[in-house]
Amino acid sequence: MKLTTTPNHKDLTESSWAERCRILAIPPASEVDPKVPLPDQLSQNISAIKAIHARAEQDVSQHQRTVECVTAFFGRPAFLYSILLVITLWILPNVLPRRFNLPRFDPPPFDWLERTVTLSSFLMTTGVLITQNREEKLASRRAHLSLQLNLLAEQKTAKLIALVEELRRDLPSVKNRHDPEAEVMKQSADPHTVMDALEEELLKELAELQ
Repeated sequence: MKLTTTPNHKDLTESSWAERCRILAIPPASEVDPKVPLPDQLSQNISAIKAIHARAEQDVSQHQRTVECVTAFFGRPAFLYSILLVITLWILPNVLPRRFNLPRFDPPPFDWLERTVTLSSFLMTTGVLITQNREEKLASRRAHLSLQLNLLAEQKTAKLIALVEELRRDLPSVKNRHDPEAEVMKQSADPHTVMDALEEELLKELAELQ
């Protein structure tokens, strides 16, 4: 009697994936060169982004950097474990029986612990606000840059559409026809008009919700 073995589902998946890669001419991961140079345009964009970040970091004072370094530690798990350890070492000597001969420097309800936590919370909140203030300024600059680039791209697109429409009218081999959509798209949008329209729609939605 001849025994037949059923192929494993994992083997089928790996073989089918290898067959697809062979058909699509995709090289395996072991043959991919990790040191393939980036295109020049992409390298220039990365260099420009690095220059923008470097220029933003040049104006940061040493006090700001110190506050941000301390604030960055607040968001790490080690800071949570440190707080739990300090609170435990603070509470245990004050709740253990007196036979352990431990000094009770802050007996329940732990008034000094409450004051220390309140002061620490105030200092941490202030540090987080200082860090967020600079991050909001950086985000505002990036938003302005993105808006400027989007407006410039929209103007370039409108100019290209206008040039294509002009070329279509001048070519004798191409049938001239009126395209109302192209006539509208070749006009660059006014950002003030768009903003007014958005605000008007938002006001209408708020009025309907009320």
